[in-house]
Amino acid sequence: MSRTKSGAIAPDATTAHDESDAASSVLRRHAEEQFAEELEALARSDAKPRPPRWKLSPLAVSTYLLGGTLDDGFKVSPKYIGNRRLMEVAVATLATDRALLLLGVPGTAKSWVSEHLAAAIAGDSTMLVQGTAGTGEEAIRYGWNYALLLAEGPTDKALVPSPVMRAMKEGKIARVEELTRIPAEVQDTLITILSEKTLPVPELNSEVQCAKGFNMIATANNRDKGVNELSSALKRRFNTVVLPTPETADEEVEIVRTRVESLGRALAFPAEPPGLEEIRRVVTIFRELRDGQTADGKTKVKPPSGTMSTAEAISVVNQGLALAAHFGDGVMRPADMASGLVGAVVKDPVQDRVVWLEYLETVVKERDGWKDLYRACREVV
Repeated sequence: MSRTKSGAIAPDATTAHDESDAASSVLRRHAEEQFAEELEALARSDAKPRPPRWKLSPLAVSTYLLGGTLDDGFKVSPKYIGNRRLMEVAVATLATDRALLLLGVPGTAKSWVSEHLAAAIAGDSTMLVQGTAGTGEEAIRYGWNYALLLAEGPTDKALVPSPVMRAMKEGKIARVEELTRIPAEVQDTLITILSEKTLPVPELNSEVQCAKGFNMIATANNRDKGVNELSSALKRRFNTVVLPTPETADEEVEIVRTRVESLGRALAFPAEPPGLEEIRRVVTIFRELRDGQTADGKTKVKPPSGTMSTAEAISVVNQGLALAAHFGDGVMRPADMASGLVGAVVKDPVQDRVVWLEYLETVVKERDGWKDLYRACREVV
């Protein structure tokens, strides 16, 4: 450490290096840290009006999500590849007093979009509640430090704010993941927050009011519909945006490629990035099994019980890279992909195995240039 002329202590090069090492040792950085350079460049060039406490204007937020080139030539990478209007509607919703519900099948980037929206709007994506069957009211409202509660009774010092309460106080975006996994009686604690913009604290005879800039993004997937169905009162507090599966094979290939490259850098795989042709084969298999027919529409195939989502395709390619890196020569080949494909498709060892074997024999075996993949998959099924 060194001192400036004013006597303040400034970090020296060693401290800065240590902080850099600490950041690089994190497996997965928050979006606002990973893409800090892009967010700063957007903020510098953003001359549009911004809603209260927003770091960027709605137009700049959509540019951050969808990618583009700024006036100074700086390139912003796309975080979401798909329908532009959907993202514009999502951003516009958060500029109003209505909360946003991102709905879709598993693996359609709901959590990814939620995180990046919060990072671009509030500069903080960490105000997160992960919904599960065991999520209690305190995860959404507040809890108590029981040692202080017993010693001093209910006081401000003993109160433990939830991420939602913190977002309300600071005027930031709160994120609630897998909303339909949360028990219905806990879900309904959101109604007062979203309608009255306050959170009563009866134990202290007080309340927390939402600061300007507060809003909420929730996610839910279609596969969980009916597990804990949202009440009509709660549904009315959300504007719902449905995120579809990628419209074209090219879109899905690009999504898988960019995410695999990003994850490969984070995991420091000592392997070559997979070629587009290998990724396209994985994506083609997933799309055909998901759609129930081959890409040319000539052959019907039975869909498996799993979701066959883009997220699963990314996992298959990543697993193949790991096998190639640590047990091969660093180049991903069909044998490296085969076990991942079987694991993604065969969730039910009886029903799905029949579906997969039939697909291998009627589609993969007969497709030009796919014999190597067919043999690799037959060896592990």
